[in-house]
Order: sequence, then C-alpha cells, then structure tokens
Amino acid sequence: MKKKYILIILFVLIPTMLWINRLAILEIVLPQAMEARFSNDYIESLQDGLHLGLCGSGGPMPSSTRSGPCVVAIAGNKSFIFDAGTNGARNFGLMGLNYSSIEAVFITHFHSDHIDGLGELSLFRWIGGQKREPLNVYGPEGIDQVVNGFNVAYELDSRYRNLHHGDDVADLNGYGMIPITLDMDEKIASTIVFNDDGVKVEAFSVNHAPASPAVGYKISYKGRSTVISSDTSKNKNLERNSEDVDLLIHSGLSPKLLKMMSTAALQAGNNAQAKIFHDVLDYHTYPFQAAEIARDAGVKHLLFYHIVPPLDVPGLETLWTSKVKGIFKNYTIGKDGMLFSLPANSDSIDTLKDSL
Repeated sequence: MKKKYILIILFVLIPTMLWINRLAILEIVLPQAMEARFSNDYIESLQDGLHLGLCGSGGPMPSSTRSGPCVVAIAGNKSFIFDAGTNGARNFGLMGLNYSSIEAVFITHFHSDHIDGLGELSLFRWIGGQKREPLNVYGPEGIDQVVNGFNVAYELDSRYRNLHHGDDVADLNGYGMIPITLDMDEKIASTIVFNDDGVKVEAFSVNHAPASPAVGYKISYKGRSTVISSDTSKNKNLERNSEDVDLLIHSGLSPKLLKMMSTAALQAGNNAQAKIFHDVLDYHTYPFQAAEIARDAGVKHLLFYHIVPPLDVPGLETLWTSKVKGIFKNYTIGKDGMLFSLPANSDSIDTLKDSL
C-alpha cells in the first residue's frame, strides 16, 4: 500500500513541479531547440537523387489546407522552384529546406496564383540565404514584365533591410531577380532550358489559352525524371514529354464540383462567380483525364496538385477522384509539404513526408 501511495504522490507531484517551474525549463530547453532548428538542413540528409516536394498543392481558390501552386525539385543539394504561389515560400522553410539552396525559379504561366509569392520567395532567398547575386527566374515570353514589376515593388523594402542589417546580411548586389525568357521552338516537342551539374530542365508548350504562352517542365537527374504539367487542358504534347517518367505532377480540376458551385452561385444571385466557375472548365485537365495521360504515357506514379476546387470538406476527395482509380491506380492527392524521393539510378519512389 505504501508503494501505491508513493506512486500516486509522484504522479501528482512531478507534473505540478514541472508546471511551477515551466518558465525556467523553457529557458533551458528553447535555446537548444532553436540552435538545432537553425543548424538543421534537411537537404543534407537526403540521399543522392531527384526529390520532389509540394510547397503548395492548391489553386486560386482560398483553402484552409492547401496553398498556391509551388513545386520544389531537389537535386545535387540544389533546389529548383516551379511556380511561386501564395505561401509557397513560407512552406519551403516549414519543410526544413534551406533558402540558400535555391538555384533558380521556373514559371509556367502568368496567372496570379502561380506568381503572387514570387517577391517573397526572392526576398527569403536573398536574406535567408545571404545571397550576393540575384535569383534567375525562367519563364515564357512576358517573364521580364513580371519579374521587373516585382523588383520595383520590393525595391524600397530592399533598401530598408540593407540599412538595417548591413552588407554582410543584405548585400544589395544579391537583391532581386533576373528574368530569363525561354527560347521556345514551337516546331519541336521540348526545349532544354537548363543543363548544369547533371540537372536538366526541358520546357514544352501546353494549352491554357487565353493564358498564353504556357509551358510545362520536365526535370531529369541521374536516371530519374518528373514532369510538371502547369495548368492546361488535356494535352498531347504533355503526354509525349511524360513518356516513362517516374513521377507526373499534374494539375486537376473537378468538373462535377465546379458545375455544382456554378449552379449554387447562380441560385444565390452571384452571377459573376457562377460565370467564373463555368468558364474555367474549358482550359484545365480533369482528374480522370490526367489519369488517362499517366496510363497512356507509362508513368510510374501520378501526383495531383493545383487541386480545384479546395477539398476542405470531408468526403470531397471521393467525388474529386471518382473516375481516377478505374483508369490509373498509382496516384496521390497532393498536400502541402508532401515530399517524394527518387533515388539516383534506381526504380524506387519513396514518400519522405506526407504533409507539413
């Protein structure tokens, strides 16, 4: 009985003492945790290969669970960003990735949800990575207008940071972005736009008119490959470029759910929203169509991103993928923070992170 009472006393006493001394404990533990956080670089822990993550898996509609479209490809300890949607730059950091690793950004097209985080991404890479050279941003014709606009918008901010932190942290030589227009040849299926240290990036045209030009990208590294679709209607050129790739990262829009939303908006008297929900149906790929592309191209795995509409309500995923499984079984519905690993010169596809 005495032992029983001692255990009960300890059970009550220990949590009580921890609670009373919580501030002192936090002052001891927090500095250690902070040091570990700032010294940790998740990229260094990755084995050699091509690694693909979703900094943002959503589309233009507000979502409580998915940020704007943003894909990171990691190869040879360098990161390459494809589109810079809302909150993508912050999610990149939350994934444990180092901003100094960002080598270049590739933009697919100029809809706002694909570029609205570009300024913040550039800023984080400049300050967080203590860069002394601007960030290269590749994109189709028009990229100079977009990039130069962000450079102007953030110019005052850059001066404040330089005055406050000095050249060692915020060297103005590293501020901003350099636009690089893709030299595309419409007569060929794809064009190599980056080829360095074993990392090859090819761009190819897709159909997202009137948002034109629009391109998708294929990334290759040490025997592994992935394709990022951009926003597009079902596209034969994309299918050709996706032949036998390990991972196809494809946008998806549910016509059934968008039609429901259009009808509901119309009945509520919101004609503008009803028209938008109706109009977007003709220049996106439906989930079952992306599954058909994956099947016909011999893709090993299909990862959905740019998910429209948001799947914040339980049960919507079932409707969104209602026709997919019967066409192509190896698929994943993307979430923010998800990270896949394609080890060099192998066939394996490993999921390193399910979400943030």
